[in-house]
Amino acid sequence: MTAADYAEQLKELDATLRNIEAVLNLDRLHEDKARLEQEASAPDLWDDQAKAQQVTSQLSYVNGEISKLGSLRAQLDDARVLLELAEAESDPGVLTEVEAEITGLTKAIQEMEVRTLLSGEYDSREALVAIRAGAGGVDAADFAEMLLRMYLRWAERHGYPTEVYETRTPRRRA
Repeated sequence: MTAADYAEQLKELDATLRNIEAVLNLDRLHEDKARLEQEASAPDLWDDQAKAQQVTSQLSYVNGEISKLGSLRAQLDDARVLLELAEAESDPGVLTEVEAEITGLTKAIQEMEVRTLLSGEYDSREALVAIRAGAGGVDAADFAEMLLRMYLRWAERHGYPTEVYETRTPRRRA
């Protein structure tokens, strides 16, 4: 790939990141952060534990979103500077670094983009998943166990807390 191709990819990533920032409303996030920090610093905050947990949880979420967006923006800017350096020095080794940066940025921005698609009214709520083996005997029960492990691993990789309420082992016939 040429430097022009990398520049075009960076331009597309910048446009996608701008769309994400617009959807998440970065200005509103900063306003929410200021408001929540003020509420969290109130001396009587912990008099109402439920409210205190809600405020600190929201503050943590807002800080996380602002931090992720800031980090992606900084990485994108760094990749641009690296590309300019590669063009100025005509160094293929630096172009290889640019390619690696773009690959990582593309993955991170795509993950963030998917998260923005899940930003509806009910998307931040918890989910309850029931897996039942149904008919099929031992094979169906084994598949249900594999499915449970897959869902748990997926949630763990994406940072979602999980809790298993109940599992049942099938009755084996003699």
